[in-house]
Amino acid sequence: MSNAPVVVAVDGSEHSLKALEWARTEALRHGSPLVVSHVLPDSVQLYAARRSSLADPSQPKEYADPVGEHVRDVLAGAPELPAEVRYESLEGAVPEALRVTGEQSLMLVMGSRGRGGFAALLLGSNSRAVASTAAFPVVVVPHAARSAEAGAGQSAGRVVLGLHAAETADDVVAFAFAEAAARGTTVQVVSAYAIPPAPVMVVDNPFQVIPPEGLADDGNAVPAEREMLRSQTERLAPFRARWPQVPVEQAAVPGDAAERLVTASRSAALVVVGRHHPRRSVGSLMIGSVAHAVLHHAHGPVAVVPTLSGDE
Repeated sequence: MSNAPVVVAVDGSEHSLKALEWARTEALRHGSPLVVSHVLPDSVQLYAARRSSLADPSQPKEYADPVGEHVRDVLAGAPELPAEVRYESLEGAVPEALRVTGEQSLMLVMGSRGRGGFAALLLGSNSRAVASTAAFPVVVVPHAARSAEAGAGQSAGRVVLGLHAAETADDVVAFAFAEAAARGTTVQVVSAYAIPPAPVMVVDNPFQVIPPEGLADDGNAVPAEREMLRSQTERLAPFRARWPQVPVEQAAVPGDAAERLVTASRSAALVVVGRHHPRRSVGSLMIGSVAHAVLHHAHGPVAVVPTLSGDE
């Protein structure tokens, strides 16, 4: 259980209501409060400011949140609610308001909204801006059209972790293990290695799965794959010790890590990717090519986890 809340951003759209349902379930799973946040439209903020300038300054400022009532009605029909549910009406630019309200959260959950009518693109500008700069985990939940494409497969319900053994921060790995523990499911760890130049190369099993008890090397894996799996095993050892109840599967894949993670997202409960040094470039929307591609094309929820501790 955690006292840190799960914060969800809503605007009344179907995208945000899907995120609301995901966040409700997540808060119940973690025993956390649920905070429902809505950034008021500019027109409402302007109206409130004008009323405030005419009103008695000693009186509290009150004005209606046009989304709040609808969201309350939606949650009233839910089968179960967290012990604590709070509602926030925020002012200001959407990314900045959400970055502030999410500072002490377990995670911030957002819906996605495609741009320009392209169904292949998952991410809207606000989700991209917050995921790219927030100093806390941000989960982006895909819209119904994309998640409907996902099918139940062998890895259904698993937490998939994109891991670079030398660069992915401990906070990212810990987040994936904690999510798997809360769900009672497996962590599937996916790392990519470069394909060496060769006239012909055949990989019979690009998703070689390694059981938790150890790494089996039958001599059939290419050297780069064997080295990647060994690096994974060493990197994951302290997390396996901390969460011994969480089964772990390791996968070393040739080529493009983002493509493999997007494929895995079709049946995963959550895909977890890292983002380094969140406060070094607050004005930048660069979050790394893998995280960027997964956010734009995933078929299920994606958690972008920054470095939460240590030197930044």
